Amino acid sequence: MRSTLTLPLLAFLAGIGLSSTVNAQYFRNSSYWKTHRSEISVGLGITNFLGELGGRDQIGSPFVWDLEFSQTKPALSLGYRYYLAKRLSLRGIGTYGILAGNDNLTKEPFRENRNLSFKSSIIEAQACLEWHPYQEQPGHLYDLRGVKGMAPSRVGLYFFGGVGVFHFNPKAQFDGTWVELRPLGTEGQGLPDGPDEYALMQICIPMGVGIRKALNKTMTIGLELQYTKTFTDYIDDVSGVYYDRAALEEARGPLAAYLSDPSLGEIPGQTNTGQQRGYSNHNDGYIFLKAQLHYKLFKYRSSSKKYRTRARRQKIVF
Repeated sequence: MRSTLTLPLLAFLAGIGLSSTVNAQYFRNSSYWKTHRSEISVGLGITNFLGELGGRDQIGSPFVWDLEFSQTKPALSLGYRYYLAKRLSLRGIGTYGILAGNDNLTKEPFRENRNLSFKSSIIEAQACLEWHPYQEQPGHLYDLRGVKGMAPSRVGLYFFGGVGVFHFNPKAQFDGTWVELRPLGTEGQGLPDGPDEYALMQICIPMGVGIRKALNKTMTIGLELQYTKTFTDYIDDVSGVYYDRAALEEARGPLAAYLSDPSLGEIPGQTNTGQQRGYSNHNDGYIFLKAQLHYKLFKYRSSSKKYRTRARRQKIVF
């Protein structure tokens, strides 16, 4: 009799255990990500300019081959992320940084003699899609007394790209004061035979890569590198050719004439009217490198089948 009852009981208990394991694996692998679809991110890092001014001791090179590390400036960001699928998310981020460049930092003769410089605050707002081929594990979802949860594990990797807008306003220092360059039209913008005036608000394409590491079920740290492609060559107020200095002084004043050509005079004829001042074949760009803290907004199912934002610690009762 005992043997007859023992076998069905063991089979029943084994079925429960197997069902729990399958359900746990299904929850972990299939729908666990839905409990933390939203995140808030805070970033702190650095930014650097990619354009005509400054750079290495050589003729200007495109992309990152012309970085001037001494002009690295601070940046900070605040963003929101929403997971559309387990490995696909949509994010919106606002970033503030400072860009700068200075020809006196290079020993390349053309640039050094040109002697131009600038600084600009930059504010960028972006919307990007992210693809997460490898994801960090945030740990056990529930905080239950007497149950040891799954510890955070694995480093996550993601790639992103999207569209954004940014605002800039190049300035140069004169007699201890920072002077806005756009109103001066240093290349004859808006004057006869000069280029059109450029807008301070522009479209951009941010793209990059990031890594993440879970600290616990709600907090994740990460490092992100972003390159931003722009459609303007005037972030540093330098793009085309030298405008007639006398005509510029007559139209915009002596300060505009001086800041258009503060050259050292070591290369005769370099800054004559119509000579190359910038390099309009390549638009400006910039990079961000940020350390980030991500906070997951977990949601838990309640008995009414609606989501709650938090759950109380519960004691297991059998």
